[in-house]
Amino acid sequence: MTTPTLQFLATRRSHPPKLMTGPAPDRDQLTELLTLAARVPDHGKLEPWRFVVLGRQTLDDLAPRLHAAVLADGQDQAAADKAASAFASPVIVAVIHSPVDSPKVPEWEQMLSSGAVCLGLVNAALASGWAAAWLTGFAALNQRFAQDHLGVAPHERIAGLIHIGTPGTTPPERPRPDIAAKTQFLP
Repeated sequence: MTTPTLQFLATRRSHPPKLMTGPAPDRDQLTELLTLAARVPDHGKLEPWRFVVLGRQTLDDLAPRLHAAVLADGQDQAAADKAASAFASPVIVAVIHSPVDSPKVPEWEQMLSSGAVCLGLVNAALASGWAAAWLTGFAALNQRFAQDHLGVAPHERIAGLIHIGTPGTTPPERPRPDIAAKTQFLP
């Protein structure tokens, strides 16, 4: 029996940011998407994640800074151009992994909860009719840039940059895993 939810999961497809257009969801729509994304497994109810929403004005301000940071890191012009172009998305939500000291819940398990938030946000956006993709890249992986420009604390990391906008061109389907080759059934 196929339900609408199962059909959505069987056909969901991230939309590359270069295929997105505007507008972005407004603040109320984003708040609804974030609320849905926060409904994830969270052992100990620690909420080891938080959100930083990067609107168009902030993205326009950060793109040249990101470009300069990539060059200062010793990468070439093409890498800097590619990194800065990722900030052309209508809106980006940085999901910040913010671990909580816990004798019961290890940090790696908290990171899984942060990853679940990323996927939950992508799926909530897609199910709502928006285009969405979960990326990282230099802005997420370079701790200095993340701290200086995205408000990430020294103990935090960016779990994902969730790009959200209006669907433009339909992305091509990509090969999917061979589940039989990736699965072992134990009796």
